[in-house]
Amino acid sequence: MTAESKKWLKFRLASILAIFLILFIALLSRAFQLQVLSGEKLKKLAVRQHITTLPIHSERGMIYDRNGEKLAMSVLADSVCADPTRITDQSKASRKIAAILNLNSSTIFKRISEPKSFCWLARKISAEQAAQVEAAGIEGVFLIKEPKRFYPNGPLAAHLIGFSGFDAEGLEGLEKKYDDYLKGTPEKLTWARDAKGKKLFLHVERNLSPKDESANLVLTIDSRIQYLVETHLKEAVLDKGAKGGIAIVMDPKTGEILAMANEKGFNPNNITGLTSDVWRNRAIADSFDPGSTFKPFLVAGALEEKVVRESDRFYCENGHYTVANRVIREANRKRHGYLSVRDILKYSSNIGSAKIAEKLGREKYYSYIKNFGFGSRTGIDLSGEAAGVLRPAKSWTRVDTAAIAFGQGISVTAIQLISAMSAIANNGVLMKPFIVRGLTDRNNNPVKMYAPEAVRRVVSPATARRMTAMLTQVVGSADGTGKNAHIINVEVAGKTGTAQKFDFARGVYSSERVRTSFIGFFPSDNPQVVILVILDEPQRDKWGGVAAAPVFKNIGEQILNCFKTNIRETPVFEPQKTNNLQLASAEKSIVEDVSAAEDDLDDDSLMPDFTGLTIREALKISKSRSIELQISGNGWAVRQLPKPGSVLGDERLCKIIFEMKN
Repeated sequence: MTAESKKWLKFRLASILAIFLILFIALLSRAFQLQVLSGEKLKKLAVRQHITTLPIHSERGMIYDRNGEKLAMSVLADSVCADPTRITDQSKASRKIAAILNLNSSTIFKRISEPKSFCWLARKISAEQAAQVEAAGIEGVFLIKEPKRFYPNGPLAAHLIGFSGFDAEGLEGLEKKYDDYLKGTPEKLTWARDAKGKKLFLHVERNLSPKDESANLVLTIDSRIQYLVETHLKEAVLDKGAKGGIAIVMDPKTGEILAMANEKGFNPNNITGLTSDVWRNRAIADSFDPGSTFKPFLVAGALEEKVVRESDRFYCENGHYTVANRVIREANRKRHGYLSVRDILKYSSNIGSAKIAEKLGREKYYSYIKNFGFGSRTGIDLSGEAAGVLRPAKSWTRVDTAAIAFGQGISVTAIQLISAMSAIANNGVLMKPFIVRGLTDRNNNPVKMYAPEAVRRVVSPATARRMTAMLTQVVGSADGTGKNAHIINVEVAGKTGTAQKFDFARGVYSSERVRTSFIGFFPSDNPQVVILVILDEPQRDKWGGVAAAPVFKNIGEQILNCFKTNIRETPVFEPQKTNNLQLASAEKSIVEDVSAAEDDLDDDSLMPDFTGLTIREALKISKSRSIELQISGNGWAVRQLPKPGSVLGDERLCKIIFEMKN
């Protein structure tokens, strides 16, 4: 090989090496660009093409009654989704899907024709429909499991519980009020596909942090009592031809709602076609004239202010009393002469009540109405509570004062009415009503529990006892208006009500359209439950003592027969005890007025009755009587030694045990 050839060969080799070097550098640069500069972008693109991630709502927390009975739960249901990019014949697929799901084929066609890789076709379908979708084997159409809300007792307590929507958000009732606790954090559903779009695997990424988990609700409701209340209320509405009805059962010592029923009911498992008027919780949302059930609060205020005594007599004008330019008449055209305060309640005299209100005065009467909780929301833990209507006392005329005395010209809610009567049953202390006892985690370990909350003292224990005695006569006397609420071997205290509904078209109270009611508690000497029954526009038996009182009796008898006096037993979750700081705060908010209680203690030689008093009230009375107290516990006095009425010796000492009412 010549020198010339060798030189040429070296040049060719150098050129080839240079080309390879250039190609290598270009390849390396491209790799650097793909792997480093554009790596994250391309990775996301690949993930988007082969992996689909969909947020799925986690299972909502359970809702239990006080005994652990499930009132709301979540079950897995099939939902239908599609990958439009994998569907070759959209027209054929849409017709098949629409026929199975009973949907409009044009709607389905529109969804699967859009240029995207995911769309919903139907949510939470039946098991039968899911089987048909799977059997159809339509390319690009999938089934996904989603949690679906289920109410195992159907209509039971539906107005309380409410319901949730397809996206697991609470829409009504407790489902809405406690939505933030019940819903939890959404989970992630992920699936991968190969190059042909075939689904390879499915993965659910669950929330591991406890703070992201949904919580359970534990209610004060007893589902057994709720069932019998709903049953008797429904029967009464049908029997009397009423437009509707409300019934509430409450523990007066704690404020716990044991049952709350609205008639007519609904099934939260199927709300299709229903309007908000159907699921409206009228027990807290509707305001109405209370009628004669309002009279006990007038008499309680008058007794507390010492403007009347039970034995004081008022002339009831033989059924015809003119106040300013208005004539007040007795219900059912009754004619009464002189009646004692006790008999004014027993016979439910409108004229007698009007005269008591005149003697009490509008300003003081107004203050007692406010203190009993009327004119403002009770604060119950439910959405949609109304405040009622209570006009300022300065705007009242003489006619207004007289009319409000027998429950006209003022609007209240059912929850206000039963809370106020519970204050009388609870020795004069108004408790805040509540429906949720607490929250638990998925293992039913308590997370947050709610204790009973005293709002204020409205009347003294002595006045409350006097009122209880008079209301017991309303039911226990053969000629009392509440005699149909009498329960054998049990003393019942209560009051009837028949309120005319206002005719806005004519601007007068209607004589045909009425709302009948009965409210009472038992046993009178140690009240365990307060029950309110309201029937709206009954067509037959348009009097509270005839229409509503028997419903109270039926409910009360079954509570006693089925649950005896153990209705406040709580086998599942025990609320936290109120600590001393909470007690001090509660007692500070209670009006400290024991003048009526002191009025009963005329004989300094006898031991006073301290039961039902707070520590502060007991100390005030003991100081005035020079009695030394040995105090044990917190809250209200439940036992004392020596017993009330015992003769005081030289050693004026009394040992008292106080307990919280929970």
